[in-house]
Amino acid sequence: MRVLGVDPGLTRCGIGVVEGVAGRPLTMLGVGVVRTPSDAELGHRLVAIERGIEEWLDEHRPEYVAVERVFAQHNVRTVMGTAQASAVAMLCASRRGIPVALHTPSEVKAAVTGSGRADKAQIGAMVTRLLRLDAPPKPADAADALALAICHIWRAPALNRLQQAHAAAAAARTPRIPRTAAAPVRKVPR
Repeated sequence: MRVLGVDPGLTRCGIGVVEGVAGRPLTMLGVGVVRTPSDAELGHRLVAIERGIEEWLDEHRPEYVAVERVFAQHNVRTVMGTAQASAVAMLCASRRGIPVALHTPSEVKAAVTGSGRADKAQIGAMVTRLLRLDAPPKPADAADALALAICHIWRAPALNRLQQAHAAAAAARTPRIPRTAAAPVRKVPR
């Protein structure tokens, strides 16, 4: 499974590509950051993020895209920028028919470090260890993107089984209507 992880942000949008399956060693295929100048017009920044993500999608051809789920913070401006960059990533993937998964920061931290309250240094250290890197990816946004991809690889099999179970349960609850020959349609006089 090849996953492109996206840690959304307007100034620095972390991107990381990881390949592997749960229970086996993982391989980093690429990591980086799409940067935009903070003094640029918002529309131009979003276009730059789109172009950057499109380049990563073209180069690495992921099967899934994992994006950090936007969560409420005290700084509304930061949340808005994160949400806008997140939407661009989801749009780019969806335009190509690539499934998108959203993971909360605490979900990613717990998957990678074992604690939903891990700090940036702990995430960087575990990403370094799990991907057998010489040093933690810099900046932290890049390490976070790799952590998102790792989280998705590890959680996808369980999520797929859960979705299949929900679909089977919903199908079992839906009453089946027997198929019969259709009666001819009669016109009713007015």
